Amino acid sequence: MWRLLLLLVPTAGMADSLVAARVIKAQTALVAEDVTLVAAEIPGALTDPAQAIGQEARVAIYPGRPVLAGTLGPAAVVDRNQIVTLTYQAGGLAIRTEGRALARGGVGDVIEVMNLASRTKITGRVGADGGIAVGPQPTP
Repeated sequence: MWRLLLLLVPTAGMADSLVAARVIKAQTALVAEDVTLVAAEIPGALTDPAQAIGQEARVAIYPGRPVLAGTLGPAAVVDRNQIVTLTYQAGGLAIRTEGRALARGGVGDVIEVMNLASRTKITGRVGADGGIAVGPQPTP
């Protein structure tokens, strides 16, 4: 008597990957029409459109190319050369002055700025209001 042995081998399911549906220019916030899901597992590509929508492209992304997490970032609220409010806060002390942003940045990004009064370059964290917090930064 012959016996037939059936082996069930698990196979990896195809994961969906996010690709650009059209040319996405650098420094452009992504909208739903900019991306589409394809039935392919592309290493490093995002798998959920919600992860990309509202984010800003750091580089140009061409149609059919994967949307990678490293090519996106928070939408910039501060542009290079923009005049911003610098705030130093420690305990009950708060000092505010004007500065010039030396780079673009989104909320939470650390960028270099120049204090207009002293012409000193310093770094600070971009706030939701477009102001820059300088000095000791609380750890999240």
